[in-house]
Amino acid sequence: MASVIRDKGGKKRIQFVRGDDRPTIRLGRCDQKSAESFRSYVEALVLAQSLNQAMDGETARWLTELSDKMYERLVRVDLVPPRIRTSDRLLGPTLEAFFSGLAVKPATLVRMGQVQSKLLEHFGEDRELAKIGEADAEQWRAKLAEDEYSQATISRTVLYARQMFRWAIRRGLANHNPFSELRAGSQVNTARQAFIDRETISKVIEAAPDAEWRALIVLSRFGGLRVPSEALALRWADVDWANNRLRVRSSKTEHHEGKGDRVVPLFPEVRDALLALFDAAPDGAEAVIERYREGTNLNPQLRRIIKLAGFEPWERTWHNLRASRQTELATMYPLHTVCAWIGNTKAIAAGHYLQVTDADWSRATESKSGAESGALVTQNAAQQQAATHRQESHDGLKTSTKKPLLRVGAKSSANVQKRLMGRAGLEPATPAFSMLCSTD
Repeated sequence: MASVIRDKGGKKRIQFVRGDDRPTIRLGRCDQKSAESFRSYVEALVLAQSLNQAMDGETARWLTELSDKMYERLVRVDLVPPRIRTSDRLLGPTLEAFFSGLAVKPATLVRMGQVQSKLLEHFGEDRELAKIGEADAEQWRAKLAEDEYSQATISRTVLYARQMFRWAIRRGLANHNPFSELRAGSQVNTARQAFIDRETISKVIEAAPDAEWRALIVLSRFGGLRVPSEALALRWADVDWANNRLRVRSSKTEHHEGKGDRVVPLFPEVRDALLALFDAAPDGAEAVIERYREGTNLNPQLRRIIKLAGFEPWERTWHNLRASRQTELATMYPLHTVCAWIGNTKAIAAGHYLQVTDADWSRATESKSGAESGALVTQNAAQQQAATHRQESHDGLKTSTKKPLLRVGAKSSANVQKRLMGRAGLEPATPAFSMLCSTD
């Protein structure tokens, strides 16, 4: 890939291959060992450039120690960008440059901006990157814990700081990452989890001021959609009434290949809520939710609605509605199916969504053996799913109109199976959405 060429007078140069070109870097007079060392670093730079990858840490350190004269010769053959001034290797200017080229979602930008503030507050804008060591990083993390930030917040903050310094290394601004070995910890905060049962959410829906607000709550709690992004992106063209399916566009996952949208079942509660909106929609309407557009903060209003319904607002109001739906569905369907509908992964679901509910505890203690009860639930859910698949092959996603059975302390497998049966396997049997709330 690269070779050392000897010229007259003891001078040497490096020639490397890049496509059809044979660029040359003059070294001047130097011994063979130094020339071979320079050649190996040039090869590392050429390889990183051809693979569109960041250079390794050793090569980055070598560049920082290289004289301005030799570094400029690398610039001339387009192996490295122009050298950054010493003043640009300070924490303040580095972070400013990092954010100037950042392309992330607004909510992510806010969180990363908070990390920037915490770094500058602790180290100062004029702190040289080279003078921030691992011990300094550990003290910074300890200060976050001392300030009583949650474990999840500390973990996210450490990971963002690590990302910022990786960016600085790739651009030759730093030669080490003091946060690379710093323990981040878990980002799961179980104290903020809350399962919102059907009785509670039905009263919240009744307290909603209009059909659009009722639909937003239903789309989150029963459809598993992200609010506001996915709910506000819904178009009437996305609703497949005939096949009971709903196309959901996701701005959160669109940067992953093939994850820009997903199809979810048109669950009975969601269907009823959308029908109420569709009947009242003007001719030619495209958006399902017309009144509340992007940029509107829906969280404060939802908290007011919850209080109006007679409840204390739970933390992470919208997220916990979505998490409650995934927890509910996970008791009836394979987790990979539920994750496909909700739009997350098994790992994310296990860490941030799935919860142990009061119903789980009740089911475990109602029968003679919690293990036997769990086995029956799993068996019957699997039978129900298989039956649903057989039905769908002929009739599509049809739903049952049977009234729900009252929950009883069943002791026989027949009673357990009756208790589990719902609307064609899509949902536990519940009163129709129209019975939960009145129309405008």
